[in-house]
Amino acid sequence: MMNKILNILILIFLCFLSNQTVTAQQDAQYTQYMYNTLSVNPAYAGSRDMLSAVLLHRSQWVGVDGAPTTQTLSGHTPLNEKVGVGLNIVNDRIGPARETYVDAAFSYTLEVNRDIELSFGLKAGGQLLDVDYNRLNIYDPTDANFQPNNVDQKFSPQFGLGVMLYSDKFYVGLSTPNLLETEHFDESPNGSSVAKERIGYYLISGYVFDISSDVKFKPAILSKLVTGSPLQVDVSANFLLYDTFTIGAAYRWSSAVSAMAGFQITDSLLLGVAYDADTTEFSEYSGGSFEAFLRFDLFKSYNKMVTPRFF
Repeated sequence: MMNKILNILILIFLCFLSNQTVTAQQDAQYTQYMYNTLSVNPAYAGSRDMLSAVLLHRSQWVGVDGAPTTQTLSGHTPLNEKVGVGLNIVNDRIGPARETYVDAAFSYTLEVNRDIELSFGLKAGGQLLDVDYNRLNIYDPTDANFQPNNVDQKFSPQFGLGVMLYSDKFYVGLSTPNLLETEHFDESPNGSSVAKERIGYYLISGYVFDISSDVKFKPAILSKLVTGSPLQVDVSANFLLYDTFTIGAAYRWSSAVSAMAGFQITDSLLLGVAYDADTTEFSEYSGGSFEAFLRFDLFKSYNKMVTPRFF
């Protein structure tokens, strides 16, 4: 049965890759993706067996004027043992542009065996784009290329899907957060100022190893494939100590190294922070990137054991 499920997952992923019309998409980037999985894969909705919400802030390239900042609020819950629902709200700002994403997720879960579940997810929503060219420091204000009209609340629909296989010890998921490719704007006089919503494909996986009764080790990986852009691979390793403290490190291929830490404040509240140091020449201009999140787990939905995982 396990081999059949894995073959299905691989087949779905290859079908995604066979789409000849895809191009790249720039989604918000997260170092602590293992705690914010709903933003990557809608099949994650309801998988924690309770109402779970994450509030996250990320400041990228600290000290660089106009650098990206991201705020995310996501929540999900099971409605019963098979159906889960979730909601994502993302505010992403870079330079003169601000993007707001709102989407709802739906998942349906099948029991593979007593310990393993297979979840299929869909999400639908939209994006609002604002571009204020007055925020730019333009060397020549008379340059016609920099005289476009501002973009105000331009709406673009989004539709994504995903699949996830998981237990209390591991998970592996394949997803594409947005299958719709749209052009946001083309406001410059010569028609050259175009931003596109592009399609990206995600593979996320992790495993929890019980080193001892007080120490758990969890490696994880997130890979993002975008046509026209380099393959992005994030590899991380966290240790959970006494079910309370988390400490770990991560590496983003040819981009950054990261340090992560977390503290389980109460049974329902987890605080996490991360710092990224650039490994490129851009490190001369940037103070690195900072990320922090709070996760709330509330209202156990039905009589099912809460898994000991920390993802």
